[in-house]
Amino acid sequence: MAIELVCPAGSLPALKSAVDHGADCVYVGFKDATNARNFSGLNFDDRAMAEGISHAHRRGAKVLLALNTYPRSDNWTRWTAAVDKAAELGVDAVILADPGLMRYAVRSHPQLRLHLSVQGSATSHEAINFYHEHFGIRRAVLPRVLSLAQVERVIAATPVEIELFGFGGLCVMVEGRCALSAYATGESPNCNGACSPGKYVRWQQTDGGMEARVNGILIDRFADHEHAGYPTLCKGRFAVGGETYYAIEEPTSLNTLELLPQIARMGVAAIKIEGRQRSPAYVAQVTRVWRQAIDRANRDPLDFRPEAAWQRELAKVSEGRSQTLGAYHRPWK
Repeated sequence: MAIELVCPAGSLPALKSAVDHGADCVYVGFKDATNARNFSGLNFDDRAMAEGISHAHRRGAKVLLALNTYPRSDNWTRWTAAVDKAAELGVDAVILADPGLMRYAVRSHPQLRLHLSVQGSATSHEAINFYHEHFGIRRAVLPRVLSLAQVERVIAATPVEIELFGFGGLCVMVEGRCALSAYATGESPNCNGACSPGKYVRWQQTDGGMEARVNGILIDRFADHEHAGYPTLCKGRFAVGGETYYAIEEPTSLNTLELLPQIARMGVAAIKIEGRQRSPAYVAQVTRVWRQAIDRANRDPLDFRPEAAWQRELAKVSEGRSQTLGAYHRPWK
């Protein structure tokens, strides 16, 4: 089975860029807290969603809707209404993290295909098989904390399709289990859909440089020549042990292009590109490269080598201008 290319779409132009440059699937979200990229200016209202689904389906691509945050008792109906709307609009699958919402989807819309979100934090075949047995989950997106050997063992022990992140920004935490933003702002990205929500972010030019704060907490200070990235606690620079540096994670991008033949041999169903918050130009550039690479690997997996031109194109849009194989490659094991 050929690997599907799953690309991000934070807007209708981004969706069209992904589909027109070769994405097999795009993943999208509504303009509210039901998705984990709940930022102003991103995502889809009903009209844009209907147009996006129509555009994708005319070109043979699938639309996956991320409903991957956790509802609470006081706002449960917003999430169930989103599931109802997904079924009505005709999305090809919904990406869920909350078991209660999965139960609602199974009972109310049994024809709806369900995927387990990376926010569900399923890192073992036992967890994935639980969701498959109880809710009929057809695909699971793995958190970016497993080595390829661990991924292979998961695939061997589950009937569920496995989707891996292949390119894009990294999260140092296990997705779905991070409490840093909630600690700083009182709002959890797992429930409210935004890490460092924009209303808490402040920028201020000082004599020492451009300061970025989240709810008053100094996250970073940038010199005039530095690119000022969006402030999140995990990627902030802090004074620790007499040194000021990235205390938790240095910004970098995951790039698994060289691992593509190995990923294919293991039976991975889909490669996911991170970046719903990125521009349509980013989506087009990354989709184009990965489409060419996957097609090449499908034709000649034994002799596949990433082209230098592909890597140069991906390097242009890498976070922090550096790339890593992440947890997939652990040579010390």
